[in-house]
Amino acid sequence: MLGNTFGRMFRVTTCGESYGDALVAIIDGCPAGLEINDEYVQEELNARRPGTSPIDSPRQERDEVHIFAGVRDGFTTGAPLGMIIYNVDRHEIHVKQYYDVKDLVRPGHAEYNYFIKYGRFADWCGAGRASGRETCMRVAAGAVAKKILLQHGIEVLGYTKECAGIRCRDLTFDEVKANYRSNIINCPDEEAAKKMIDRVLEIKEEGDTAGGIVEVIARGVPAGLGEPVFDKLNATIAHGLMSIGAVKGVEFGAGFNIARMKGSEANDIPYVDENKKVRFRTNKAGGIEGGISNGEDIVVRVAVKPTSTISIEQDTVNMATMENVKLGAITRRDPTITARLVAVAEAMVRITILDHLMMWSGYDAVQNIEHPWT
Repeated sequence: MLGNTFGRMFRVTTCGESYGDALVAIIDGCPAGLEINDEYVQEELNARRPGTSPIDSPRQERDEVHIFAGVRDGFTTGAPLGMIIYNVDRHEIHVKQYYDVKDLVRPGHAEYNYFIKYGRFADWCGAGRASGRETCMRVAAGAVAKKILLQHGIEVLGYTKECAGIRCRDLTFDEVKANYRSNIINCPDEEAAKKMIDRVLEIKEEGDTAGGIVEVIARGVPAGLGEPVFDKLNATIAHGLMSIGAVKGVEFGAGFNIARMKGSEANDIPYVDENKKVRFRTNKAGGIEGGISNGEDIVVRVAVKPTSTISIEQDTVNMATMENVKLGAITRRDPTITARLVAVAEAMVRITILDHLMMWSGYDAVQNIEHPWT
């Protein structure tokens, strides 16, 4: 299996499966001298941990992280940073539930595709590598990126923009920050949050699940990040976000609504502010033009699909007998994954921005080297 590493200079590699012994992340490119410990990383992991509310999975995973390499006396050494989380709630009763239906294709899941690619050796237990459990280590790596970005004045915050068909009002970065992680649905608009939660619980009682939209805002990103043509900042952010299993779409700024605008409506008009800096009166581009940041807030949204495991019986196929059969939910599931995905989306945006910041810093440093032979 390829494709388990993300990034060029801040490189994150993850391994581990839903019902395996543990999940691991290795970070290449973490600078020496960063003060980091288990507790700091744990704070981010707690934002996506299951079993903490009636709108997420009852699976009881503590997601306790341990930094086992790359840190000495509380500071990074410059060596690869290693982190591990052990899976604890993987009892035989749950493994048997998966074993009993291992030949059946669960609609909306990746079993069929993994079977076609890896044959009978594909991990059928809890979706294996395709499980949302894999995102634990993205969040752990994102916590490290967060620490570095904050030192450079860059802050990344996400929230639930929409869930179960209920959309919150438009929010500024300051409003999101003021009510950050203030409720179980991760929506700073308390009125909309209550409606979202109520609707998700109704859908849960129906044996079904709900999708949603997560918005992430990055403030303080300097103008100039991004490597055209194929490594545009928005392209690599989208790459990171689309690599999250539950994400089915990505948009920046005005997003797909820009297709219905005229050029005069879509253009962000520049002006010189009181500090003699170029700013833009609107931000329909979402802080990125030509694949390069323009200094405004980077605004990106992702479409989160409803959890595929539902209680309602569905048609499917038995890959062993090649017969059409019926399948109802046999395992634990999230009524919606939207709220927990906020931390994962934040992590991928942080990792990507830091990667570009390191690329840009290196490029800028090389440009300004004084060559003794000239």
